[in-house]
Amino acid sequence: MSDLLKKAISLGVGLTIVSKEKVEKVVDELVKRGELAPSESKALVERLVERGDEERGVFKSAVQEQVQRVLKELKVPVQEDITRLESRIAQLEGRVAELEGRVAELEGKSPQETTVPEQRTE
Repeated sequence: MSDLLKKAISLGVGLTIVSKEKVEKVVDELVKRGELAPSESKALVERLVERGDEERGVFKSAVQEQVQRVLKELKVPVQEDITRLESRIAQLEGRVAELEGRVAELEGKSPQETTVPEQRTE
């Protein structure tokens, strides 16, 4: 294999952005120059494309991990946190309504008379 091809294989990040068509073009050039046997070209293209796919996966995972780390450092709530808080708010609203009903009973009023309209700002 030529030095050019070895360099291309070693450039993992470069392979993440190279399309199959570009890989095929480079391999075809190597065949034309006699640096690669035609019988080896298809296998080489498949290996390079596979390597590119692997590198894309590694790169994507690394970016996702980095984003998660930054979000955690910034203490940005995740969906699980929001869902848990919404559930807790619903429970507390239920308890408040129940307590309002009990207070109304003690005061001899109907529960509707004591209910305060919901005031939420979003």
